[in-house]
Amino acid sequence: MARLLQAPPKFLPSEWDIANKLQRACAEVQKSRSERLTAESQRLLDEIEKTTQKTQSEVKKRIEQRQEEISFWKQELDIKLDQIVHETEVLLTFKTRLEKSLESCKELLAIAQKCLLIRQRRTGIDLVHDEVERELLKEVEVLQEAIALLERTLEQTNEQIRLNRSAKYNLELDLKDKFTALMIDDYCANVTRNNPDMRYADNTVKIEGSFVSPQEWVDFSKINIGKADKQRNNSLELQVLAENALSQTVNDMRKQHEMVDVAFRNRVKEVKDAKDNLETLLAMVMDETVSQEKNIAALKKAIADKELPAKVAQNLLEARNHRPNVELCYDKVQCGLINEVQEIRANVQRQVEMMKDGKIWAESELKGLGRRQLSLEEEIQVKENTLYIDEVLCMRMRESAHVNNF
Repeated sequence: MARLLQAPPKFLPSEWDIANKLQRACAEVQKSRSERLTAESQRLLDEIEKTTQKTQSEVKKRIEQRQEEISFWKQELDIKLDQIVHETEVLLTFKTRLEKSLESCKELLAIAQKCLLIRQRRTGIDLVHDEVERELLKEVEVLQEAIALLERTLEQTNEQIRLNRSAKYNLELDLKDKFTALMIDDYCANVTRNNPDMRYADNTVKIEGSFVSPQEWVDFSKINIGKADKQRNNSLELQVLAENALSQTVNDMRKQHEMVDVAFRNRVKEVKDAKDNLETLLAMVMDETVSQEKNIAALKKAIADKELPAKVAQNLLEARNHRPNVELCYDKVQCGLINEVQEIRANVQRQVEMMKDGKIWAESELKGLGRRQLSLEEEIQVKENTLYIDEVLCMRMRESAHVNNF
């Protein structure tokens, strides 16, 4: 308790001076150190600011360069996309033309085959392997070859359209990604320190496995462009092939179609001429039949007419053969009667020579004329049937179908 009430020790004036000097010296050292730190901090801040501005400037420049690079490849992809879309549209047009041409070929083939089938209904001697049938068979062959060629070309066209659409799909995906990347880089190019939505984003500097190298990035678009160029070139070659196929098939079909039509016209003319000749022969046979009927009637009448004179002469001879004794004289009357009977017999015999097996030859000839008339009438019907088949059924059916350019 005594110590607590004891007065504090007093310092000497020299100690007081030393203490003040020490405080001043320490303050000046601290101030000097602080000033150096402040100066160093300012220098560091200035250096960092300059570095930051330089880096940001370089990044902005690189973003602009990247934008130009993306824009360049986007433009290239746009060009290739327009080209592949155009070629696909052209191929779609060719596809429609091929389909229409194929449909026309099948229609013409059905008509040719139907004509061959209908012509099997010809009868008799007209069921002949004529020029029309040969040309129809050749037309069927030409049409079948044309259909096979068009089907192959159509199949190639469909496959090329599929490949074009695949290339188009890849280009569109690449363009979509390029557009997104360009929008992002446009945003990045316009970002400043004053943007109110700036914030820290964690783990942004990590390069994940999904990143690709710049060369891989370029190669990706080059591959898509290369595929598009390849399909475009294939499309151009296919267009030439399709055009040639369409032209070739049309020319071959038109040429053969005309050959068949000419064969039909010639055959119809031949059949009409044959029919006219048969009708002329029929008219002649019918006239001859009438004449033969008259001849038979005349023969029968002549034979009948000789019966009475013969009876009279024979009765006279019979009567004179009963003359008595010397009156049974071979006089002129007797001689004349005998000559008359013989003459009548001779004439009757000549008429009888027209008989055979109890039938008059003229009647046999009349029956022959009847059979010939029937045969001619049947043959005329055969020709009429042939004309109906060729001229009415086949030729009119062929007139409804035309070989068109597609």
